[in-house]
Amino acid sequence: MMLPTHAIVGLAIATPVAFVAPEFTAAALAGGLIGGIFPDLDLYAGHRRTLHYPTIYPLLALAALILTVVRPTPVTVAIAFAMIGAAVHCQMDRFGGGLELRPWEGGSDRAVYDHVKRRWRRPRRVIRYDGAPEDLGLALFLGLPLVVVLSPPFRWIVLALLVVGGSYVILRRQLAAIAPIVFGYVPARFEQYVPERYR
Repeated sequence: MMLPTHAIVGLAIATPVAFVAPEFTAAALAGGLIGGIFPDLDLYAGHRRTLHYPTIYPLLALAALILTVVRPTPVTVAIAFAMIGAAVHCQMDRFGGGLELRPWEGGSDRAVYDHVKRRWRRPRRVIRYDGAPEDLGLALFLGLPLVVVLSPPFRWIVLALLVVGGSYVILRRQLAAIAPIVFGYVPARFEQYVPERYR
């Protein structure tokens, strides 16, 4: 799924804290947002493998939640929601399309790498690919209520994510067509950072 959807899901998971323990709202939201985004920082360095840990993040999230219950501070709350956001991110990638430039073609059997089992997990394609209309539908379904219940700056972050996500959905197929052309002009010393699927 696209990064804006992951970020919005991270925020949505943390939002109930605003009603249960409002003093930790900002920490929970920041943690959920960071956790929702963090795994995709490996986009140009072994995407869905380097920072994606579908088995390990849930264990870290459980440990962080226990620590938060024992010692609730803004830091422990932020870490707990960051780990939950990252864990959910990796599971969401399993329900999307494969790791390929044109995932709507369904040619890849790689969704996310499981470091514990040392194998790729297959895509389930509930949401056909990142940037599919249903991907935006999920972002809107979760994001629009957040726009209502969250206060700035998180309200503006959600709106920005929806705008970026909507734009990405409109341009998704065109971006796949031009990516090999654009990345064809990358200087030789940076070619190692260009994902194989863009070549």
